[in-house]
Amino acid sequence: MSAVAASATATGLAPSGGTTAPDAAERRRFRRAAGRFPTGVTVVTAMADGQPHGTTVNAFSTASMDPLMILVALGNGSRLREHALHSGSFAVTVLAAHQEADARHFADPARPPGAAGFAGRPWRPAGHARSPVLTEGVAAFDCSLAAAFPAGDHTVLLGRVERFEVLSDGPPLLFADSRLLPGP
Repeated sequence: MSAVAASATATGLAPSGGTTAPDAAERRRFRRAAGRFPTGVTVVTAMADGQPHGTTVNAFSTASMDPLMILVALGNGSRLREHALHSGSFAVTVLAAHQEADARHFADPARPPGAAGFAGRPWRPAGHARSPVLTEGVAAFDCSLAAAFPAGDHTVLLGRVERFEVLSDGPPLLFADSRLLPGP
């Protein structure tokens, strides 16, 4: 386990100031309010024991231009979270507007693990992380794990971008109001 992974594991984040967790109605209202902000849709990937793994993520952002850094948030129960923390690297593919099926596939917890989960989906290994890049996306970021931060029921991974590329000039896939939508 990397030092970054040990730090993320050891510093769990409890509700602050003795506040109680939001009830189901408040979580729904929060999700509805946050859903008003459109986001891109990505598939974050990592390699573990020679096998590719991936999950759909819309909590993605650039974080720094010097050095080049991005961040993603992964659920604490995510298999991919563990793989990225242990390997110390990951890749992010920004999905194209026509990749709604890929977004739904990688969001499905019942999808097959490992290489079987990528069957029928064109990909190649990223140059640095060797994690899958879905070649039909619009952009890709190949990252080493710079830091991981606990954030309630998620972990924020800060990635130092080792390589990046524009894969297509086509429109991206967007997520807003709990729906996948083609970008402009």
